[in-house]
Amino acid sequence: MKNKRLKLARIEKDLTQEELAKIVGVTRQTIGLIEAGKYNPSLSLCIAICKALDKTLNDLFWEEDVDEEE
Repeated sequence: MKNKRLKLARIEKDLTQEELAKIVGVTRQTIGLIEAGKYNPSLSLCIAICKALDKTLNDLFWEEDVDEEE
């Protein structure tokens, strides 16, 4: 599942994948894979990304169960 919220938050901060990657200490490819939903980041990386983008874990990484019936 693509992480559109991460990409949107990064764009709102006017950061490229490369710039965000440098801030959190990973490669640009890692950020790209997270945004594409092809890489599951560690909790510490999620927290670093949230701090860099001034967001919470819920804002960026909590998957809502949209298919869940009540």
